[in-house]
Amino acid sequence: MDFLPLFTDLRNKPCLLVGGGQVALRKARLLCKSGAQLRLVAHEILPELSTLCMNSGGECIRGDYGDHLLDEVFLVIAATDDEALNKQVSAACHARQIPVNVVDNPELCSVILPAIIDRSPLVIAVSSGGKSPVLARMMRSRLEASIPASFGRLAQLVGSFRDAVKARFDDIEERRHFWEQTLQGPIAEMVFAGKDKVAAEMLSKAIDKAEVSAGGEVYLIGAGPGDPDLMTFKALRLLQRADVVLYDRLVAPAIVDMCRKDAERVYVGKARADHAVPQQDINKLLVKYAKEGKKVARLKGGDPFIFGRGGEEIEELAEEKIPFQVVPGITAASGCASYSGIPLTHRDYAQSVRFVTGHLKDHSLNLPWAELVHPTQTVVFYMGLVGLPSICAQLIAHGRGGDTPIAVIQQGTTPQQKVVVATLATMIERLAKEPVQAPTLIIVGEVVKLREKLAWYEHYDLANGAV
Repeated sequence: MDFLPLFTDLRNKPCLLVGGGQVALRKARLLCKSGAQLRLVAHEILPELSTLCMNSGGECIRGDYGDHLLDEVFLVIAATDDEALNKQVSAACHARQIPVNVVDNPELCSVILPAIIDRSPLVIAVSSGGKSPVLARMMRSRLEASIPASFGRLAQLVGSFRDAVKARFDDIEERRHFWEQTLQGPIAEMVFAGKDKVAAEMLSKAIDKAEVSAGGEVYLIGAGPGDPDLMTFKALRLLQRADVVLYDRLVAPAIVDMCRKDAERVYVGKARADHAVPQQDINKLLVKYAKEGKKVARLKGGDPFIFGRGGEEIEELAEEKIPFQVVPGITAASGCASYSGIPLTHRDYAQSVRFVTGHLKDHSLNLPWAELVHPTQTVVFYMGLVGLPSICAQLIAHGRGGDTPIAVIQQGTTPQQKVVVATLATMIERLAKEPVQAPTLIIVGEVVKLREKLAWYEHYDLANGAV
């Protein structure tokens, strides 16, 4: 290691900042957040920088830097564009063995400032040893995506009970096991759900009993429409906790691969007329695994509560008194429309949107057609590919014009996305020439006209990040 990572207590300690511009401002914010007393020297000082300095109990010195300013200073940061001055500050600090950081010049530094993930009191630092600050910031962004802000509150809770746990468990291994169960169990989940008071009560009882419940739990997770980047932070966190993962054909393989490597994977895929595992059997599997004490993730494409049968699955869990959580996902209508460049609402074209299933439980297509033909309404059909000829015919028969635009979207938000645009009168003929494969989503309405202007995904340059 070029630098040993250390965490330093700067509360009420005088720290010298040389420089008064934007770079100095960024460093000043960080120092003040750490509770440092800021001493600042520069000829010109930004107003916000001056305010930060005074609020910290420090002082602003408008003028030249002098080595006498290093007296009784705990840390020095040089943030100027004057190379000679930066070298002077660095040399003087090294001579006095005062920690010094020279911005963007690691050769002159005795300490460097890392990229920080702040979930105080949990703080994570990422550093490239000054070789590539941009890479360190990129890594920080990736870590931030998997560490919810509520981890800070969890750390506060644990800290408040640390002495009690130490008194309850003499053996260090017993304490470690207790905390591992606590941080990966229902108590932590209560904190993540914003129920800190309940979590504290549960933790207090667990300490009295010298145990934490290791019962099973089910996570009903919306995996979104296909693109793994559209998964929520919570969905990813719970998925990576699961001992067993049940998934179907609508969940992209890349999303399934995000689960723990040692997790059991159970395919319960369902096509229109081919249910690998019937719904009732899926419900029973969730109950079975949870009663075995396992954490069970039920991955569902899109959102569990929008044509995802999520309600059916948790009904049985509720009856069996099995703890469960529901994690919403980006529903196919929103994701596919966005990636196709078709706004579902628009002031000039549609003031409402309606989601409709094109595949009812009894395989019929008995829909309230008269309610679906308003000219300023967008209608989105899920699972409607097989019934598309009937959908087009019924909409026209109930008053929607044959020239109404319609889009059929195949595997939206994924690299295999394909969008076919036509009218209610011509779509079936068009699909005969340009066939699509399930899963598909159908959008009907004047908003489809906007695709020609707003389509972006098919033309997006992944290498350069531009259309």
